Amino acid sequence: MNQKYSVQVPELGLSFSTGSLAKFANGAVTVTSGETTVFVSATAASNVKPGQDFFPLTVDYREKYAAAGRFPGGYFKREGRPSEKEILTSRLCDRPCRPLFPEGFLNEVQVIGLLLSADQLHESDICMVNGASAALAISDIPWNGPIACVRVAQIDGQFVANPTIEQMFQSSLDLIYVGSAKDMLMIEGSADQLSEERFIEALEFAHQAIQPIISAINQLVTLAGKPKAKFDLVTAKPEARAIIERVVGGKVADAIFGFEKQVRSANIKALKEEAAAALKAELGEGKYADHDINIVFEDLQYKVYRKTVLERGLRADGRDAKALRPISCEVGVLPRVHGSAIFQRGDTQGLVLTTLGPTKEAQDMDGLTGGATSKSFILHYNMPPFTVGETGRFGAAGRREIGHGALAERSLVPVLPPEDAFPYSIRVTSEIMASNGSTSMASICGGCLSLMDAGVPIIAPVAGISCGLMTQNAADGSIEKWVTITDILGEEDHFGDMDFKLAGTTKGITGFQLDLKINGLPFEIAKTAIFQARDARIEILKKMLAAIPAPRAQLSTYAPRIQTVQINPEKIGLLIGPGGKTIRRIVEVTGAQIDIADDDSGKVFIYSNNADAMNRAVQEIDGLCGGGQQIEVGKTYNGRVTSTKEFGAFVECMPGKEGLVHISELADFRVRRTEDVVKVGDSIWVKCVGVDEKTGKVRLSRKAAMKEREQAAQQPAPESVAPAAEQQQQQQ
Repeated sequence: MNQKYSVQVPELGLSFSTGSLAKFANGAVTVTSGETTVFVSATAASNVKPGQDFFPLTVDYREKYAAAGRFPGGYFKREGRPSEKEILTSRLCDRPCRPLFPEGFLNEVQVIGLLLSADQLHESDICMVNGASAALAISDIPWNGPIACVRVAQIDGQFVANPTIEQMFQSSLDLIYVGSAKDMLMIEGSADQLSEERFIEALEFAHQAIQPIISAINQLVTLAGKPKAKFDLVTAKPEARAIIERVVGGKVADAIFGFEKQVRSANIKALKEEAAAALKAELGEGKYADHDINIVFEDLQYKVYRKTVLERGLRADGRDAKALRPISCEVGVLPRVHGSAIFQRGDTQGLVLTTLGPTKEAQDMDGLTGGATSKSFILHYNMPPFTVGETGRFGAAGRREIGHGALAERSLVPVLPPEDAFPYSIRVTSEIMASNGSTSMASICGGCLSLMDAGVPIIAPVAGISCGLMTQNAADGSIEKWVTITDILGEEDHFGDMDFKLAGTTKGITGFQLDLKINGLPFEIAKTAIFQARDARIEILKKMLAAIPAPRAQLSTYAPRIQTVQINPEKIGLLIGPGGKTIRRIVEVTGAQIDIADDDSGKVFIYSNNADAMNRAVQEIDGLCGGGQQIEVGKTYNGRVTSTKEFGAFVECMPGKEGLVHISELADFRVRRTEDVVKVGDSIWVKCVGVDEKTGKVRLSRKAAMKEREQAAQQPAPESVAPAAEQQQQQQ
């Protein structure tokens, strides 16, 4: 029988257990927060695939509907493709775990997380990251952990570690922090224009909060950890490395510095071909592999890209450490869209579009762990292969696209106007046209410009920038020299040590994401990068505001106009009508789109590009639910038959107001079928014979109206009265 081991983190309400599930995995752990439970396994392949020259780590998180006591929707009652939440959680876990595997370890590693129980109070993403750390730590897979993850909120000016989902609705900060016992490893999240100083305080608070988790995982390793296995590390053959370095090692710097991206790529490709020819000539066929060349060239470029930065403060394109690439901004670039902008920084270029729609276009969220059920602001990021001059798969968004879009989306959300002041659903699409570093930040800048061009009254403009890092290590592995660099190129991201993305306004930070390729980031470096990014962000905002100083005062002529009508909340059902019949009729008759607020406030939003349609819809709603004219008992109306039933006919007497003519009130004789007397669309006279005080239902009578009109027709016409002067003349 398997022995179960458990450790607790009472400070954060977390618990870890292992030993009872998945004994064939290299490591398996169950993590619980409240009653939310996530199982995580870590498994490594025993061998490296032949010719492989990259580390194939895959992290997959899946939510099981049974965890929330639900059936999956759709025809097939089985979980399907991963949701956006599942993809983002997988990426959240992948990014801090990846840099801690030893260099040259290329065995495939797979981390799988399953949501087993969801209490709708505690989020599962924190459990997933901590579970992956614990599973890798207790396994025999070589990994330089453990790490720990915590979410930090700011509620009423106070930091809260691992808040509940309900508490997050009150928070002005959503910080996910992952670190080791000594340094930070990864952060991501959003904030409501949080100052840099306060942001640093939040990071320090988070770092202290993860320490009990690291202690607990170390305790679990002591109880149930396996000895680390020895795996063969993949390196270039020494003889191949010596030849490559001798033949082309001194040419790499000259191939890179002072050239554009495409020229740099072409130069490196030519050097690789030269190296391959030298290997073939000196070693012969079959004595070397392509991965020998790739590994050595990775090392050579790694050294070249950072050497001049560390020694002279110069970069491949000639900039110093803090310089931005040339920036250009343009708005209103497309004629029919609601808002559009092109933002270009160096080679990186994004075309960003904004679309406004009714509130019903908000995206429904089907999360199992609780939180928001819908969102009215959506940002979609697309990066086709041509953006880097390549061919490749072009179709549905991948994990990278979803992750970049989520970062840009959460960076812009804090400056959007409240929904009660601007009740539109907003979709921003970032179409990347060229990529050479930080396309997600270009999406934020272009997205802000596009929103302003569309006339969205944002609270403040937002810009984003990425800060990189080049380091030099001492003999003991510690960082002895470092330089933070602003606005990194794609190659500086790849061969550098850090990609620290920060977005915000002149007032403070709205979005952030940190990824590392080293085993940890000292706080001293993080602080420098944060303030360096702020300076760059302010410069970018100046360029953006030169293109459009403020949101446009008017919406595009092609965007739907909106008018808000307030009705008595008790009359919402009357406006909707049975089965939605009444509101559908108004939409069909007027051509306007009508949405009703979900908060039972009685607010009705009317959307239309046509003023007549808007006015007609307002009149219809006001007549039905407002202080307009009502059907009165005793009055006769000429109405239209809207539907027929076995028991009678419904007749619309006034716009949006109808009543029932019971079959017994259709005629002064016995009626067997309603359709024998009236049909849908007929115009008939009816008399209101009663209104139910509780339900407001109107009772009408065609029989009474016919009798009344017959009596009126039989009365003699009143005699004409001669003028007084004529009467006097006749009397005389």
